[in-house]
Amino acid sequence: MTIIGYARVSTTDQHLDLQENALRAAGCDLIRSEKRSGTTTAGREELRTVLDFLRAGDVLMVTRIDRLARSIGDLQDIVRTVRARGASLKATEQPIDTSTAAGKCFLDMLGVFAEFETNLRKERQLEGIADAKARGVYQGRKASIDAAKVKALKAEGMGASAIAKTLKIGRASVYRALED
Repeated sequence: MTIIGYARVSTTDQHLDLQENALRAAGCDLIRSEKRSGTTTAGREELRTVLDFLRAGDVLMVTRIDRLARSIGDLQDIVRTVRARGASLKATEQPIDTSTAAGKCFLDMLGVFAEFETNLRKERQLEGIADAKARGVYQGRKASIDAAKVKALKAEGMGASAIAKTLKIGRASVYRALED
């Protein structure tokens, strides 16, 4: 039986030290970490490596469930993968152990709260942006595409695909620039 730790933070200015120390103290034989958003499993190579490595009897250890996933769908997919490999999931700071019925129940409840927290954060962010726009303070980010270049290339007879390739942008961006 191997205890494999997984640590994750969302941004590059956050630190993994506390999670890694807690996982070491919990007896993890191996710890994988990454700095990626937990709102999706896409692009989380360390998580994929851990899930691929799990064998029957192994334990995937995290400090908290929200370090594993911020969406109940992703969390359930991860748990299904762990179970399919004959392994279990445990958390150092929460009473989660998927080898027990109570642990499975608590896991699902925490997953719902992690997703709820993410949704609340998004709502607050959108409210803040709407308020800033209403006060005329929010301008959005600066355009990364030079619409004048797009229009000039179009005027030269170049098609949308060729413009996109030349400027290394998406075709949809070309069409948006041409609409303005």
